Amino acid sequence: MKKRFSIILTVLFALSLAACQGGKAPAEQAIKAAEAAFDAVKAEASKYVPEQTKAVEDALNAAKDSLANKDYTAATAAATNAAAKAKDLAAAVAAKKAELTKGWEDLSGGVPKMLEAVKGRVEALAKSKKLPANLDKAKVEGAQSDLAEADKVWEEADNAFKGGNIAEAVAKATTVKEKVAGIMSTLGMKPQEAAQK
Repeated sequence: MKKRFSIILTVLFALSLAACQGGKAPAEQAIKAAEAAFDAVKAEASKYVPEQTKAVEDALNAAKDSLANKDYTAATAAATNAAAKAKDLAAAVAAKKAELTKGWEDLSGGVPKMLEAVKGRVEALAKSKKLPANLDKAKVEGAQSDLAEADKVWEEADNAFKGGNIAEAVAKATTVKEKVAGIMSTLGMKPQEAAQK
């Protein structure tokens, strides 16, 4: 991350020099510098903050359009704007990653316990000769099927996290949490039953 910041700071310095000089060459130099700053963060930024990434791309395109129209002052200004936005991207990515990681930690602390609690309940109900009044065989079978699907999605979430795709992991884990909460409701379980596991 420090390396990226130093690249971006160097770029911003180059851009401020270019802005003072005016003309085609400084405008081209400013655009190249802005592209370098953007390239340093683009891959992660498009994953974590796509809207802000698009704003940088738009600013770069505006700079290139101005250059093509021989409006070098506007091109330099747009390139400087793009580089500043690229600098902000690095901070936005770090903040989003921290937020998602915290979300994952919360989910991975609770969802497996919910899954275990539901598994235990479903297994007990499947073996039971007489089901509670609010349940029938179809509901228990539906819960088994939903549980198998939730297990599969949880495994995908875990693999996504291990593969570095935190956003996908959190999205899948949230889906699992909602699905398991629905199964618990169907089976007449209370959320605190999972917490006791």
